Amino acid sequence: MFQWTQSCSYDDRQKCLFHSTARSRLKKLAAELRLAGASYDIRSNKAGIAVSGEITLYHEQFYLQVGQFGLASGHGILIRTCKGRKGFTGGLKHFVELHLLDDIPALAASVRAITGIGRAIEATPMRGDTA
Repeated sequence: MFQWTQSCSYDDRQKCLFHSTARSRLKKLAAELRLAGASYDIRSNKAGIAVSGEITLYHEQFYLQVGQFGLASGHGILIRTCKGRKGFTGGLKHFVELHLLDDIPALAASVRAITGIGRAIEATPMRGDTA
């Protein structure tokens, strides 16, 4: 398992590993959520030498950002709803633990619970159906 809490500060090798591993896990998350390829992109911002930077899965309805910004609490994944991929505003900020990157089904469940992405559509009545 990857050491998500090993600091990237002043450690270019660790930062490169952090970014490449997170990007790989976010691709797996997109597959687990069954996101259409054109509906999202994955971005990486390495930022300065004293920080981890962030890796973002940006979907039309939510974004998920990975970084070492909450190590004291164990958190390092931000999940937030949005409207489109052009801004970083939207719903409430939700934080989950970095180790969920090692359990993609559990991370996908958190994303579904927070955003509604991938929830059962069959619960919505179809036109013409009666209850």
